[in-house]
Amino acid sequence: MKSLFMTGLRCRECGRAYPKEAVFVCEYCFGPLEVVYDYEAVRKSMTREEIARRPANLWRYRELLPIEGEPTDGLYSGFTPLVRARHLGEELGIEELWIKDDSVNHPTLSYKDRVVPVALSRAKELGFTTVGCATTGNLGHSVAAHGAMAGLKVFVLMPADLEMGKVVATAVFAPRVIAVEGNYDEVNRLCTEISSKYRWGLVNVNLRPYYTEGAKTTAFEICEQLGWQAPDHIVVPVAGATLLPKVWKGLKELLLLGLIPSLPTKIYAAQAAGSAPVVNAIKAHSEIIRPVKPNTIAKSLAIGNPADGFYAVKAVAESSGSGEDVSDEEIIEGMKLLARTEGIFTETAGGVTVAAARRLVETGQLPRAGKTVICITGNGLKTQEAVMGRLGAAVTIKPNMRSFEEQVQGLSD
Repeated sequence: MKSLFMTGLRCRECGRAYPKEAVFVCEYCFGPLEVVYDYEAVRKSMTREEIARRPANLWRYRELLPIEGEPTDGLYSGFTPLVRARHLGEELGIEELWIKDDSVNHPTLSYKDRVVPVALSRAKELGFTTVGCATTGNLGHSVAAHGAMAGLKVFVLMPADLEMGKVVATAVFAPRVIAVEGNYDEVNRLCTEISSKYRWGLVNVNLRPYYTEGAKTTAFEICEQLGWQAPDHIVVPVAGATLLPKVWKGLKELLLLGLIPSLPTKIYAAQAAGSAPVVNAIKAHSEIIRPVKPNTIAKSLAIGNPADGFYAVKAVAESSGSGEDVSDEEIIEGMKLLARTEGIFTETAGGVTVAAARRLVETGQLPRAGKTVICITGNGLKTQEAVMGRLGAAVTIKPNMRSFEEQVQGLSD
């Protein structure tokens, strides 16, 4: 049965309409394409009561996701915990702090397990049998894993200097891994050329209009988990800038459909100082994204020319939000702080979000009052090397009480 909800694609700049195919750039103005929905039809089908009856996965919001038939991938992805972070809130001086914890998303422990199932479900509807992506880590893990479950041939292209842990976490799913001697932006350009020559569905290139829509489920879940209320503030890490503008779009859709009563939310962008083109533009009060050459331990955010950077800046401005960038040292401290206060081990991108939230509070940009959500997008097991040598050493003892009491006495005080 064909979807009654997704009606086509549209250029985000000139508004020109396009069919529901594997196209991503307007041939007239070169603007990016996005999915268009029949919101009146959605309103009749997608009620709070109907959503509550559905399985606890990302497809509970399927009317606002770009597939035409029944979902085939990601049936165990999404609906991750929204954690009340009282101890971290005390440390940061935030009265009501929540963590949207995608570090436990299924199956690859990152927010990419939202966007990839949507892209692959649509890829199969469009007849693709080979899929792939350009990646800094998490996307490659997710495409390889979901591709394996979907029975598709998978190619993952990544910078050749990516951390070995990320390479292993992709290669274990048996895709074809291609190490490219260049940075992410160069890898992504190569993928664009590949998509124009081969019949491949590249999730963050020719499938991008469908892929990015999966990011909206972050906003949908946050509001549902807060009792169908939008938070006052959301801090979002920025890499290619897929997540932040789609969080904003998702919030606006819920308001349009009457699923939330109001939209007080301000959006804040978090980046590493060594790769901060979006935050640089926000601070300069400019819509121009000036590409940078990334130099940061936060490899998953190391994208110097983000595809949707302009739209991230626009969403921050529309919501009256702000943005901050933080040093590598602050990133490490943010990772350690989140683990120590809330028992959540995040990757470097999460360290960026925590550290940026701290900086935003200290500078008065993020109010201490109101409901604040910070988005943790990946698991710390992916970037253990960032904190190696920065943690307390183990106490070594003999296997007897005398050694225990000599060496450990007083440590619990």
